[in-house]
Amino acid sequence: MRVVIVTESFPPDVNGVAHCALQTARHLVDRGHVPLVVAPATSPKFSTELDQGGAPIGTGPDALAPCPVVRVPSLPLPGYPQVRVALPSRRVAAAITEHRADIVHLASPFILGVRGMAAAARLGIPAVAVYQTDLAGYARTYMGAGEAAAWRRIRSVHAAADRTLAPSSAALHDLEAHGVPRVQLWPRGVDTVRFRPDLRDEAIRRELAPNGELIVGYVGRLAPEKHVELLAGACGLDGVRVVVVGDGPSETTLRAALPGAVFLGRRTGDELARIFASLDVFVHTGPFETFCQTVQEAMASGVPVVAPAAGGPLDLVAHGRTGLLVPPGDAAAFRDAVWSLAADPVLRAAYGAAARTLVEGRTWAAVGDQLIGHYADVLAARKTVVAA
Repeated sequence: MRVVIVTESFPPDVNGVAHCALQTARHLVDRGHVPLVVAPATSPKFSTELDQGGAPIGTGPDALAPCPVVRVPSLPLPGYPQVRVALPSRRVAAAITEHRADIVHLASPFILGVRGMAAAARLGIPAVAVYQTDLAGYARTYMGAGEAAAWRRIRSVHAAADRTLAPSSAALHDLEAHGVPRVQLWPRGVDTVRFRPDLRDEAIRRELAPNGELIVGYVGRLAPEKHVELLAGACGLDGVRVVVVGDGPSETTLRAALPGAVFLGRRTGDELARIFASLDVFVHTGPFETFCQTVQEAMASGVPVVAPAAGGPLDLVAHGRTGLLVPPGDAAAFRDAVWSLAADPVLRAAYGAAARTLVEGRTWAAVGDQLIGHYADVLAARKTVVAA
């Protein structure tokens, strides 16, 4: 199959949409398919120098990509420069045409993905839309309103797709409840080789908690919708050290809101995997997660999880077996859950071991094959319609 992946974000961006698009492209190549990625242009600091033959020199943004990447002009989002928004461009339709795509994969379509959807429709090419971002939740967080408008946008974009793939049962139910047709479940994979319990590093632990404190970690973007300030109660617990990994527009306010917390900034790759495995408890605070990849990475690392009983974590965390689910937005509940695990090392160990066992079959290869199955179903359905 020749697949064009139109994505709102791609590495070197660090977020769930970018990571999933990268893993999808890798898996398609591994299975003998021919993907092409279309993504917003990166910040100038990530520009890639090319040799006379057009090949990348050094380690530019796409030098290590598993397939060709077409970059569309973009601008940083005002107030959140880590996020770039694609500008109108004919490159999307041209890329789909020149690649001779059999199917178009739209990763979290909103701006660039809308153009990809329109181009696919004009060209008569089937499209699969992957729902990954709770735009309605973001509208509530950033504007205090606009949720209904966000759902109208989501519905109009996804209704044009041959199939929409939801990452969790909660996301699937939300989409169906708001009138999005042809929705099916497609979860996310996790790298169980990179993220594993035996990477626990005592040197890292001594650096983060020199007095032997219990290490409670958060990994993710530091933005208002993540509500990382809910960890303030955990910061006040005796013998607990809160560690925050990530960056974003809320970092300055969070440093003031979380006294005593250690802020490590953005960490990736093997270094991030060692940090995950060196935690005693992982806490995710955001209530608007359609999936929540960091919860899976913590579980693969053998770490018990505390997360809100909302969205993606409902599918991931087995309450009372691999971690604890608490009411969204309840700072006292987060604090009490952390304290209950801090007081019981035997329970922490049992939860962590069960978490690792639960995710061992959720590899990117396994979910990637599921995705290819969805592609095949859509292509077969299109052929049936044409034949009729």
